[in-house]
Amino acid sequence: MAKQIGRIQRFLNEKGIDALMIRSAAMKRWMDTMTGSGCTVLVTRKRGYLIADGRYTTEAAEKEHDLEIVKIVQRDPYLNAVKRIMEQDGCASLGVESSETLASLYLAMKDMGFRVMLLEDEIAGLRIIKDDDELELIQKAADLGDRIYASVLGKLHAGMTEFEISALLQYEAISSGAQGMAFETIVSSGERTALPHGRPTARRIRAHEPIMMDFGVRLNRYESDMTRVCFLGEPDPAIRNIYHVVQQAQQAGVDAIRAGATGMSVDRAARDIISDAGYGQYFVHGLGHGIGVDDSTEGPILNARSTTVLQNHMVMSCEPGIYVPGVGGIRIEDMVQIVDGVGIPMTHTDKNIRVLEGASYGI
Repeated sequence: MAKQIGRIQRFLNEKGIDALMIRSAAMKRWMDTMTGSGCTVLVTRKRGYLIADGRYTTEAAEKEHDLEIVKIVQRDPYLNAVKRIMEQDGCASLGVESSETLASLYLAMKDMGFRVMLLEDEIAGLRIIKDDDELELIQKAADLGDRIYASVLGKLHAGMTEFEISALLQYEAISSGAQGMAFETIVSSGERTALPHGRPTARRIRAHEPIMMDFGVRLNRYESDMTRVCFLGEPDPAIRNIYHVVQQAQQAGVDAIRAGATGMSVDRAARDIISDAGYGQYFVHGLGHGIGVDDSTEGPILNARSTTVLQNHMVMSCEPGIYVPGVGGIRIEDMVQIVDGVGIPMTHTDKNIRVLEGASYGI
C-alpha cells in the first residue's frame, strides 16, 4: 500500500495536481484498502486518507496501516471531509475518476471552490506497469486458472448444461482459494460458440461440438483470464480448421508482444493471419486488454487503433477469435507479460486442439 501512495504522489507532482480522490473499487483494491461504497480514498501531496463511515471503521482500524482513517457519520456527506482535508493540506486542485463522478457530484465539488480535474486514462496509467510483487501475484492467479481448467476437463460429460459447467468452474475456483471470479464466466457450446460473449444457458453439451470456457479468478486482489475450447469426441472438419487458424494467429500475437511494439501492430500480427485464411469478417473484437486488479479498466489495449507503446512489466491478454454464425466459434486466450523486452505467456494450459478421451459421448 505505502508504495502505491508514493506512486500516486509522484503522479500528483508530475500532473501539477494537489490531491486525488479515489472511489472505484478497482483503484482501492490496487491500493489494498477498504473497497466498500462507504469508503473514499483521498491522497494529497502530504499524506493519504481513508474516509469511512461507521460501517467500515472497525474493520479499517484492524486492516489499514498506511492511510490515516477519517471517520464520518453516514448522514455527513464524505465531500465535507474531503473539503476539510483539502483545506488542512493547502490543496486547491482535485483530480477525480471521471467514470465515478456524476454530473451532480462534479458540480458540488466545484461549488466547494476546488479546481476539479476529470481523469480516466491518466489514472489507469498508474497501474499499467506492474512491479515484481504484482507480477508474482498475477502469475499465481494465472496458475490457479490453469489448475481449475484441468480439474473441470476431467468432469465434463455429454448432457451437462452450460450452467453446470459455469457452476463447476466457480466451485473449483472458490474451493481452491480464489476470492471470487474476475468477471461473469463465459460458457458456450455448439453453434452458441459463435457468440463472443455467450453467457451460459440450459443448453446441454453434445458430442463433437466445441465447448468454450472463458473465465478468470481473483486471487490476492489480482485477476486471471483465460479461454480454451475443447471437444467431446472428434470435431467437425470445419471447426477443426477454424481452430488451427486461431491457434496460429494467437501464437503470432504472442510473438509480436514486445517492448517497443504498439498495440495496433500486435493486433495486426494476429489479425492478418485470420484475414489471409478468409475469416477476417469473423474476428469481431480487439486482440487483447490489460490484466491486473480489474480487466475492464486495465491497460494496455491491443486493437486496430491502439497507439500504446508496450513496455516491460505490462501484462495483457492475447485472444484472437473466429465466430461463424450457424457453425460455431473458437477463441484461444493467454495472459502475457513482457520481461526483458519479450512477451512471455503466463497461461500454461496446452493450446493444441483438445479432444477429451474416455468421456461419455451419448446424446
